[in-house]
Amino acid sequence: MAKGPRIVVVGSSNTDMVVKTQRIPAPGETVTGGTFFMPPGGKGANQAVAAARLGAEVTLVAKLGQDMFGDEAIEGYRREGVLVDHILRDPEHHTGVALIIVDEQGENLIAVAPGANFAIRPEEVQGAAERIRSADVVLLQLEIPIETVAFTARLAAEAGVTVVLDPAPAAPLEGALLEHVHYLTPNESEAERLSGVRVADEGSARKAAEALLAAGA
Repeated sequence: MAKGPRIVVVGSSNTDMVVKTQRIPAPGETVTGGTFFMPPGGKGANQAVAAARLGAEVTLVAKLGQDMFGDEAIEGYRREGVLVDHILRDPEHHTGVALIIVDEQGENLIAVAPGANFAIRPEEVQGAAERIRSADVVLLQLEIPIETVAFTARLAAEAGVTVVLDPAPAAPLEGALLEHVHYLTPNESEAERLSGVRVADEGSARKAAEALLAAGA
């Protein structure tokens, strides 16, 4: 059986604390009832798990706190077949946490405490340089420091590795980063914010894409 592509994900790992309720409470209101569950989350972690389930050989480069949430996340990644030898532990920051309320219509309310995600530095990613250079694809997002994203994109692109950036949450992107990105994958709201073009239909989506290309994407 042929091996899947080698993918390295450099990005965020959170513990999601999710409560499902009939409706989202108003400010100052308490809503009782609903179910609770606590899955792993974070855009980087989601990319890694999804790619592993599709048969790729996936390495996750991320930073977790030295806490129970970090321990549980690593065990979860191992069960999913994600390689965890480049996950860092930080005793000074907690593992990222997202508090999420979801109503019956699927609308949600989310607050995130990024914790160790915002503490991963370019020099720490350097420790995974050989794995990154030997990958087929590197996946990135914007839930870690932008300088770490830019460093990783350049490291991968200079080695001839395909770089895919999910620009979420939307933030200003400099040409120095975009020139090392092969595929930019914004959703509607991210495309609007990054391009300055309101996206309402296929035509305006094309204009937003053209604006992003003109900016170096």
